[in-house]
Amino acid sequence: MGRLVPAVTRALDILELFLDGDGTLSAPDIVRRLQLPRTTVHELVTTLCARQYIVPVTGQPGRYRLGVRPYQLGSRYAEQLDLAAEGQQVARSVAETCDETVHVAILEDTDVIYIAKVDSTHAVRMVSAAGRRLPAHCTSVGKMLLASLPEQELAARVPDDAELAAMTPNSITDPAALREALSGIRQRGIAVESRESNPDVSCVAAPVRDRTGQVVAALSISVPMIRWSEERRAELEQLAAKGAAELSERLGHRGAA
Repeated sequence: MGRLVPAVTRALDILELFLDGDGTLSAPDIVRRLQLPRTTVHELVTTLCARQYIVPVTGQPGRYRLGVRPYQLGSRYAEQLDLAAEGQQVARSVAETCDETVHVAILEDTDVIYIAKVDSTHAVRMVSAAGRRLPAHCTSVGKMLLASLPEQELAARVPDDAELAAMTPNSITDPAALREALSGIRQRGIAVESRESNPDVSCVAAPVRDRTGQVVAALSISVPMIRWSEERRAELEQLAAKGAAELSERLGHRGAA
């Protein structure tokens, strides 16, 4: 583990002080309670104000309260917490239907993070874990999520000269080829990955939308190649789409995608 950064620790200590009392503090209050130099507190308070983590209290010069940014972070945390919990329930239902491994994942930069997972009961199955991070371009969930980005955002995340790492010989490593694949995914509304992240596994994925219609996650079904066929792929595509639609509905999405 890396060392703790003192300035960050002190800034977080200041923010946590607002959890007590009436929710307002002055710089002298912070100096007294944290036993920090006045200059240090002034610099930290100025920085936190500039980033909207704290704001001046109207009508009370020199006093501060929490700003909008902690609320935004808390709201995002709550959203992801709900998504993970609902995703786990839906993934369990889908897995019970097909007896294959089911994941729900979100996009972070150019990686996917699995936030829910239910295993197949077969002896031969995909080995993974919730919390695992993989390159998005190598997975069906990742390609589904990348395909859902606006063109400008996709170009920023995956520029023309991006170096795309290969996880298997089948992984897409050329940004132009990836964009072509993503175009097809947008048209179909389903992503398929054939041995691109694991040489023995293929996957299908469908988009999960929130109440605004924005794609916030993807649900995938992973199948060892010994149980993979074109007929099976078609069945699982329908099941993934159905599961993703159910999860979307739980998140408040209504109407056509």
